[in-house]
Amino acid sequence: MRVDFTKMHGLGNDFVILDGRKEALPVLDTVTAAAIADRRKGIGCDQLILLENCDQGDADFRMRIFNSDGGEVEACGNAARAVALLHGVSAKVLTDGAVISLEPTDGGATVDMGEPRFDWQSIPLDYAMDTASMPVSWGPLCNPIAVNVGNPHVIFFVGDTDAIDLGNIGLEIEHDPLFPERVNVNVATVQSKERIKLNVWERGAGLTRACGTGACATAVGAMRRGLVERKVMVELPGGALQIKWTDDNRILMSGPATESFRGSFEWSDYADGE
Repeated sequence: MRVDFTKMHGLGNDFVILDGRKEALPVLDTVTAAAIADRRKGIGCDQLILLENCDQGDADFRMRIFNSDGGEVEACGNAARAVALLHGVSAKVLTDGAVISLEPTDGGATVDMGEPRFDWQSIPLDYAMDTASMPVSWGPLCNPIAVNVGNPHVIFFVGDTDAIDLGNIGLEIEHDPLFPERVNVNVATVQSKERIKLNVWERGAGLTRACGTGACATAVGAMRRGLVERKVMVELPGGALQIKWTDDNRILMSGPATESFRGSFEWSDYADGE
């Protein structure tokens, strides 16, 4: 079966998007997703995005998200902006994390990512603790804040984010038994009341140039600690995102998305895992 795809990115965080809304696609499993995402033998991407029809009344369609290791995850803010740009009009989209709202803008989108969750069971953590200042540490990183914004994040605030070897310590934290569903690791420096600098180790993908949910989680974490205002710019290696935490407890993320190219492939070339 020949399948069309669209390659897109949000601030360098790149996606292969498969649209199964008009014609149903074969079952996408972990092996196939990882093979398509492979940068040497496949098309190559940080996440593989599958769009499907759904029968949930308040959603226009469903978005499924597979990391480059083939694992399916709950949310991806950068992918949501890319899908908004591809879809072309406002929509409500079902993800495994929540129903989110997309609003395409000139060259990007604003996404209502829903409400953050702070209770330890929602992260989830392996045992109860205060998620606003967790009494744990890994090397130079200590006392993080944890938040679920559709997927789990832990955020460390440091004096200089670039001084932290996140490529080395990120994997250790991601797989720590404290996080039974693993975790995304964010290391941030508050530069002013309106700006945060951020590096992210993404669960199942590693170091990334941009992470939309990481920007949301970090901004809300900084707001919860009173470090920044309720509307900030979060600067990632790939560029900046604007994050607003509204008075009615919604997270609004705004930023660019770009279509790179379109193509097609034979499903069997990747379904075999070769």
